[in-house]
Amino acid sequence: MENSRSENLTDTKKDDEARQNKQEDEEARIEEYKRLIDQKTALRRSNQNPERPDVNYLRTLDSSIKRNTTVIKKLKTINDEQKDGLMDELKSVNLSKFVSEAVSYICEAKLRSADIQAAVQVCSLLHQRYKDFSPCLIQGLLKVFFPGKSGEDLDPDKNSRAMKKRSTMKLLVELYFVGIVEDASIFVNIIKDLTSLEHLKDREVTQTNLSLLSSFVRQGRLFIGLQSHGHESNDEFFKDLNVTADQKKFFKKVLNSYYDAVSELLQSENASLRLMEAENAKVLSAKGELSDENTASYEKLRKSFDQLLRGVSSLAEAIDLQPPVLPDDGNTTRVTTGTDVTPSPGKEPSILEPIWDDDDTKTFYESLPDLRAFVPAVLLGEAEQKVNEQHAKGREQSSESIAEQVTEVHDIAQTSAEDQLEGKADDVPKDREDKEKDKGKDAEKSKEKDLDRKTEKDKEKVRALDGGNLDNLLQRLPGCVSRDLIDQLTVEFCYLNSKASRKKLARALFSVPRTSLELLPYYSRLVATLSSCMKDVPSMLLAMLEEEFNFLINKKDQINIETKIKNIRFIGELCKFKIAPAALVFSCLKACLDDFSHHNIDVACNLLETCGRFLYRSPETTIRMANMLEILMRLKNVKNLDPRHSTLVENAYYLCKPPERSARVSKVRPPLYQYIRKLLFSDLDKSSVEHVLRQLRKLPWVECQQYLLKCFLKVHKGKYSQVHLIALLTAGLSRYHDDFAVAVVDEVLEEIRVGLELNDYAMQQRRLAHMRFLGELYSYKHIDSSVVFETLYLIIVFGHGTNEQDVLDPPEDCFRIRLIITLLQTCGHYFTRGSSKRKLDKFLLHFQRYIIMKGPLPLDIEFDIQDLFADLRPNMTRYSSIDELNSALAELEEHERAASVEKPESERHSDNESQKKQPRDAASNGAQGNGKDHGEGADSESYSDGGSIDGREDEEDLLSEEKSNDASENEGDDEDDGMPVGSDEDEGVEVRQKVVQIDLKEQEDFDRELKALLHESLESRKSEVRSRSTLNMKVPMNVLESSKDPRATESESGEETVDEEGGNAGGGSKVRVKVLMKKGHKQQTRQMFIPSDSALVQSTKQQEAAELEEKQNIKRRILEYNEREEEEMNGGSSQMGNWGQGGSNTGSSIRSGGRGNWDGWIRGGARRHHAAGGFYQGYGRRR
Repeated sequence: MENSRSENLTDTKKDDEARQNKQEDEEARIEEYKRLIDQKTALRRSNQNPERPDVNYLRTLDSSIKRNTTVIKKLKTINDEQKDGLMDELKSVNLSKFVSEAVSYICEAKLRSADIQAAVQVCSLLHQRYKDFSPCLIQGLLKVFFPGKSGEDLDPDKNSRAMKKRSTMKLLVELYFVGIVEDASIFVNIIKDLTSLEHLKDREVTQTNLSLLSSFVRQGRLFIGLQSHGHESNDEFFKDLNVTADQKKFFKKVLNSYYDAVSELLQSENASLRLMEAENAKVLSAKGELSDENTASYEKLRKSFDQLLRGVSSLAEAIDLQPPVLPDDGNTTRVTTGTDVTPSPGKEPSILEPIWDDDDTKTFYESLPDLRAFVPAVLLGEAEQKVNEQHAKGREQSSESIAEQVTEVHDIAQTSAEDQLEGKADDVPKDREDKEKDKGKDAEKSKEKDLDRKTEKDKEKVRALDGGNLDNLLQRLPGCVSRDLIDQLTVEFCYLNSKASRKKLARALFSVPRTSLELLPYYSRLVATLSSCMKDVPSMLLAMLEEEFNFLINKKDQINIETKIKNIRFIGELCKFKIAPAALVFSCLKACLDDFSHHNIDVACNLLETCGRFLYRSPETTIRMANMLEILMRLKNVKNLDPRHSTLVENAYYLCKPPERSARVSKVRPPLYQYIRKLLFSDLDKSSVEHVLRQLRKLPWVECQQYLLKCFLKVHKGKYSQVHLIALLTAGLSRYHDDFAVAVVDEVLEEIRVGLELNDYAMQQRRLAHMRFLGELYSYKHIDSSVVFETLYLIIVFGHGTNEQDVLDPPEDCFRIRLIITLLQTCGHYFTRGSSKRKLDKFLLHFQRYIIMKGPLPLDIEFDIQDLFADLRPNMTRYSSIDELNSALAELEEHERAASVEKPESERHSDNESQKKQPRDAASNGAQGNGKDHGEGADSESYSDGGSIDGREDEEDLLSEEKSNDASENEGDDEDDGMPVGSDEDEGVEVRQKVVQIDLKEQEDFDRELKALLHESLESRKSEVRSRSTLNMKVPMNVLESSKDPRATESESGEETVDEEGGNAGGGSKVRVKVLMKKGHKQQTRQMFIPSDSALVQSTKQQEAAELEEKQNIKRRILEYNEREEEEMNGGSSQMGNWGQGGSNTGSSIRSGGRGNWDGWIRGGARRHHAAGGFYQGYGRRR
């Protein structure tokens, strides 16, 4: 007992405390409301009678643009925290010239509900200081609701625009309360726009308007004459507001009318929702689940209904009305996402695929033209029907819907009332009037009959004229093989519409040629288009087709298969347009399956190929079609069908019901690999190649080298026109990673050989890309010409002479020719000089023999070959037989063999002639000739003018002359590797070598030992006795100038000049020599004749022969060196060009003008790649 009493006491205490707290909260709320009312009252008085400062006072304030702009920008972010500071700043500046800017910032401000009062106080301050502020402010705020003719919205986002309208509405009402907005008519215009019934069509606009109206009514209940709940004592403030009784009446009437309209809209939405739920319940009971499309549409409608219901309920509460009562929906099934429904056991949930495979097919079969939009209703025969329907609708419509009908009803009611009054007074005049009316009606009927007869006669005349036009139109039917043509012909037929014309059209459609199956879809589209206005056309055509099918199926003969296929395909096409019912198609298919043999198999398969997929994917017929397909496959397995029929059945079955395939498992690649593929296959182009190269250099090379190599070889997956960019990237990466370019070349050559070994048709695109890639690698100096020619010869000889020749290179396969064309088109234009030109000429002869062995070529291959020869060797002879080619090849080989043998002999002969010619030139020209010979020594290959004691200087001069001369002869070959003569650019080829780490201590020891060795040699030479050489002395210049003998010239011997008397022909026994003598201070020469068999002459001749032989050996070695460098070293050395930052640490220059760094050249002076407004630097050769 005591416990219960204590519990009761605690409960009562808690109740008293809760009641007391609630009362205190209510009192505090009332006090806060009174404070706001007092504040608004004070502001209203100040705003109605503002004491604005004069002009002189405003001039004393800050009027600078900078200060005013800073203050004005703060108006865009008005809130309660910044209100006091902002008002102080507004009092310190003069905004007389910036009122419009201040208004624009206030209108753009995104105000919250808590910021409205702060904005009202700021606007009151500006209103009390500047006279033109309030008109500009009202005009700016009204633009939120009435954007104007330009249609400029404040915010393209609908939600932001709705929030802006809500805050602006609250601000306008508060400004009206404080006296800044003095006229309540602006709210009349706003409410009239918000309650417009035109906005009910848009659900989002309707919901926004409902929320705005609810907010407006709650904030300003005085506008509709309602009192604030719980604040009746403070309503004296609102009585001072100048809202007229007419305005209150208007607001109340408009809001009530709008509420009724949205209530009706809510009822219709509810009915639609109930109907959709009932349909979904049927589908759920039949199939166990809903499709995604139905679920999405239901969710959309349900969401729209809930939002509309909340808005209507809120408005009803604001205007003190009961919310609308909706009918009970307990009999319907709520559908949310379909997850609550469990399918029946034993059946897997099936997902219906789209009926049509693509949008074009869907448009063809579903988007039919509306004839009523193109053809007048009179021509379609619908005028009388429309008139009757309008009369029926006029009787059913209520008097409230249409004002004109209401007035007519009132007039009829008044006339009937007057007739009743007159009838009561006198019945006789009424009977007379009725008789007169009957007579008038009879007269009108007779007139109408006459008009009908006349119109029928006119129609008969027009039909007689249109008969010829109909025949022309029917003759055009077979030519309508497009959607536009058949639609145009359909419209034209409507202008010739008559019952006879429709019968004639149906007969023409039925009589389509049996071999013109492509016309059936277009004829079916014509029938489907006309079916909306002419119901008899499809019925007549279907009756004829069904009758023909029954006749052919019952005849059971094995003829007229084309007619049977045409008939069943026509029915199938009409089924896809939903003209032929599905029951007709299934009956035809069942008839064929009942006697599944011979032509019935073809007919059933053609029917399934035409509309089987459509029926299987249609929700209404999918189960029945699946059963039919199962029966079809069982019949195929039971019956022993021939291969043709078996293939037909399988194709038809899998066309309707494709086999289930597992989803493709996409390869999961690491993000780094995905980035590499994006760079190479997506981002790479002429403008981004430098960026891609920089990004590839930043990759972790050890991790990505192999994958980069793999991606570089997949050039066939990128654009064919960008293969050269992959080669350019290879050149750029080889600058920093030597082995990468070598690996790329090796893999490309391996891929080419694998393609030759497999000869797979699926690899042809890849093989062409690899050939192009190989040519581009040559262009960027990664390989030399020998690799290119080895690849070319490999293509034409691989597999020949083996047992697999017919497999690796069949006689009718010309793909190897296309490979050769691709490679030569890429890099063949570089082989125009030197030995590479001769190699290409020789290969083209072998290539012609390979072409002739292939026999007649396809035209495209032949044209490509002609273009290739026109580009590379326009003057080369195209041989037409193997014998001519063999003789040409034999002649070329013999010429090369003879040239290689005759070349040293001709050089030796030219050297002898120059040697014999030298004394004669010296004798005739003297010192002047000697100087000339000295200047042109490199070109004439003559001996040097000077000599040394041991003859080494002459040998060095000879070497230098031979190198320079050989360089001039090999200039063409060098140009083949891309070094243009006379280039204006600073060109230099430098060999890139690996930087060797040299030990500084070792280097110092080496330098010290070398210096000691040189010093020791110098000291030992000082002690040697210098002897005056008696041989190989130069002839003094004064002696040469004084000599007048044209045959006199200098010899390698300094003391005497030997010349055989009589030349080589006579072979004389004496030799003339000149002996240098000195008489006094003058040097003189005297001629002497010495026998040719003397020791002096013999030793001199032996020395000259030895020197000549040594010279020839040196020259031969230099030529061999140059040829080898051209074919082997040139490509390799140029590939390892200067990729460093300069030439200081890369070794000596190979030749004048060569490969640079990134600012290098591409092979062929004209072949430069341009990108994004300029030349991007590549790596490559010049022609």
